[in-house]
Amino acid sequence: DRLRAAQLMREGAPDCPLAVDTMDNASSAAYGAYFERLYIIQEEKVMYQGGRGPEGYKISELRSWLDQYKTRLQSPGTVVIQV
Repeated sequence: DRLRAAQLMREGAPDCPLAVDTMDNASSAAYGAYFERLYIIQEEKVMYQGGRGPEGYKISELRSWLDQYKTRLQSPGTVVIQV
């Protein structure tokens, strides 16, 4: 399920790095994560922070953010510069 969800996110933003914890929650145990959250981080800045999961997830909200971002990238007036 985690990998499937990650694949859906990757389809919306293919060049965006993505991390998925193992089923034994090794990252969660190592870093003391208390609540699960979905984030979008660009250039070291949190652009989107979802609610505390799993009850607070709003995948539709995340998808909407990604769709709007994709639209901005595709609009003729948008210039994207990668450094």
